Amino acid sequence: MKSIVLLSGGLDSTVCLKKTVDEGNALLALTFDYGQKAAKKELAAARSICRKLKVKHQSVNLRWLGKLGNSALLANNPKVPQLDEGADKKDLQKAARDVWVANRNGVFINIGAAFAEGMGCESVVAGFNRDEAELFPDNSVQYLAAANTALRFSTLSGVSVASYTAYLSKNEILKLGMDIKAPLDLIWYCYLGGQSPCGRCQSCINFKKAKESL
Repeated sequence: MKSIVLLSGGLDSTVCLKKTVDEGNALLALTFDYGQKAAKKELAAARSICRKLKVKHQSVNLRWLGKLGNSALLANNPKVPQLDEGADKKDLQKAARDVWVANRNGVFINIGAAFAEGMGCESVVAGFNRDEAELFPDNSVQYLAAANTALRFSTLSGVSVASYTAYLSKNEILKLGMDIKAPLDLIWYCYLGGQSPCGRCQSCINFKKAKESL
């Protein structure tokens, strides 16, 4: 099944891209710029990853999306929630609400599906994971199932959406990435766009915990 891969340049999407490449199905990788603080870092990572894996890459300007709401991920919002490794569920839930971007994955998947249908691909591949599904409903396998139902009506060719990582924890995804020799040295996993990952945002904490559990 020829696929369009949604590539943020982070761990989950990079592992999904490598799996798709290994199966010979990656036709194009898409990276979205919606005005996030890490946009330049994510785009640079995605380009490097695609060069390494010899996959065609395209960036999509979605700056209008970043103007909807007040997500802490966005460049016009000065603060991203900082967490300690011992943060409790209440703190994690609040941080998840603070970084929520209006219908982000819904928009991403539908744009990916438009590319897929227009380019004669059968599927869209997205990087979800089991841990974040507990805080972000649009990362869940239930959401994937619902999105597939909708795509049966919104695409004449019956484009589907899938994720190689949706049932896996961050630790399991990291192990899988190492096993399949994904270019993990090129990823960018921080919500911020500094010279190096901040180590304190929710995404950095999750990545650090995954590495410590190896």
